[in-house]
Amino acid sequence: MLIAFNKPYGVLCQFTDRSEPPRPTLAGFGLPPGVYAAGRLDHDSEGLLLLTDDGGLAHRLTDPRHKQPKTYWVQVEGTPRPDQLDALRRGVELRDGRTRPALAESIEPPALWPRDPPVRFRKTVPDAWLQLVIGEGRNRQVRRMTAAVGLPTLRLVRAGIGGQRLDGLAPGEWRMCVPG
Repeated sequence: MLIAFNKPYGVLCQFTDRSEPPRPTLAGFGLPPGVYAAGRLDHDSEGLLLLTDDGGLAHRLTDPRHKQPKTYWVQVEGTPRPDQLDALRRGVELRDGRTRPALAESIEPPALWPRDPPVRFRKTVPDAWLQLVIGEGRNRQVRRMTAAVGLPTLRLVRAGIGGQRLDGLAPGEWRMCVPG
């Protein structure tokens, strides 16, 4: 079984939380029993999360050797310059090593749901949207990559993993899908 879920902002990619007060988890969305997240999204990131009950499928979806591209829409602070996009395309040096090259381009703001809480807006600081496609999944990688080139991330939405896409799922909604 493979499920595409649009993880809302502020939700943990697990079914339980022992912190006080407890934070929202996947348990509140009526997902089928026995599934678990294949990969993760930080609580402050939104968008496509795949869940499965098949360990082999989870491995194929998450292991970098299987090269499942992950597509992100990233709202950044500032206006991207060609040299900043080129740096993302070449790979960025981070504390844990150089990233693989990314596909990086400026895009028009995608048609998204409002975020709660809203992204901070400042009249004096422009923002822009990028589409980044990466083939690895280090901890907070997209945020660290954009920061390394001088474009701090304001909002991060995963739009796709391999052949799976959000395709109109509202935050908190899920659907069964065909692996592949």
